[in-house]
Amino acid sequence: MARTARSVHARKKRRKVLEQAKGYRGTKHSSYKRAKEQVWKSGVYAYQGRKQRKRDFRALWIQRINAGAREHGVSYSQLIHGLRLAEIDLDRKILADLAATEPEIFAGIVAQAKNAMEGNPVESRVAVERKPEPAPEPKPRARKKPAAEATPAAQPATEPEPTPATQATGADEQPEVEATEAEELDVDIDPIEEGSGAEGRVLVEDVEEAAEEGGKVQATDAAEGKAEELGVDLSAVEGTGQEGRITVGDVEKAAKDGEDG
Repeated sequence: MARTARSVHARKKRRKVLEQAKGYRGTKHSSYKRAKEQVWKSGVYAYQGRKQRKRDFRALWIQRINAGAREHGVSYSQLIHGLRLAEIDLDRKILADLAATEPEIFAGIVAQAKNAMEGNPVESRVAVERKPEPAPEPKPRARKKPAAEATPAAQPATEPEPTPATQATGADEQPEVEATEAEELDVDIDPIEEGSGAEGRVLVEDVEEAAEEGGKVQATDAAEGKAEELGVDLSAVEGTGQEGRITVGDVEKAAKDGEDG
């Protein structure tokens, strides 16, 4: 008996199954019979996995709701029964989130469920009182002394002059800071030519850096090594290098003067 060709629908179904089984190993992606069986099993496994994840989530939600309800003297089943009597429609996911993140709101919901079970009137809204958070205290910063006012340069005729409102806005955006940090560190900010802030303003970091540089002895690396070798105190050596740095010659001279003395 002659073999007839497959119909259009059969070929389309065959191609679809082989396309779904393309990533399988062995003959499961080449043999239509094996591929069809494996695709069917994969669908069953995926369905079972989704159902199991749903069951796990439900168990977790019930556990959280029960733990939150026990703190208020009711069980999970009593809470759900009270919510039905109070006609409060909330699913378990929302109740679990409220019990974990918003205990005050959850306590109000439990109170309404208790009122419904005891026959008391149920309020339609849950009142929640939150304590205001204290505002963070501002950190004191240094203030640079006002310098001599420079002569303003001539502006072109096309550029409009700033209005008083604009000047006031600019002053508000960059307020002067209090000079408390410099006094605490005993640092004079006059030698600081330009700060790292906006328009050269001196910040706390600039004052701290100036304090560290003021108490540090300026010496070259070779001079420091020579001082350790000869046992010379660099704080008692007068530098003759660039910007008053201590050089190797200064260290050797101080060591020689110490031996002569």
